[in-house]
Amino acid sequence: MLKTVIYVAIGSAAGGVCRYLVQQYVQRRFFSTFPYGTLCVNILGCFIIGVVYGLTARGNILSDNGRIFLATGICGGFTTFSSFMGENYNMVQGGEAWYTFLYVALSLLVGFAATTLGVSCVKLI
Repeated sequence: MLKTVIYVAIGSAAGGVCRYLVQQYVQRRFFSTFPYGTLCVNILGCFIIGVVYGLTARGNILSDNGRIFLATGICGGFTTFSSFMGENYNMVQGGEAWYTFLYVALSLLVGFAATTLGVSCVKLI
């Protein structure tokens, strides 16, 4: 278990640093308040986690530790959006369309509401 946690920790640190660098690099290329950097990171992260899932599905290409390091660690540190999309992909593949819809809807709606509530709570202090 400790070995797995270390894989996740190292991958998350690397993914977080990469997220910051890519996001800043892309955003500096555009003179806009639209979050192009974050959009780019999210799409790139989704592509990378798709590759990891594809390699995992092929069999002996990735070990469990390699998958955890890349998917949970690097992709999770790079963008949790990629993990979110990976989970949705798995649910669709498992024939769970209703749960996929519910997960997406709740994540977006309740997530936005929770963000708004958090900001409101701070304003009250």
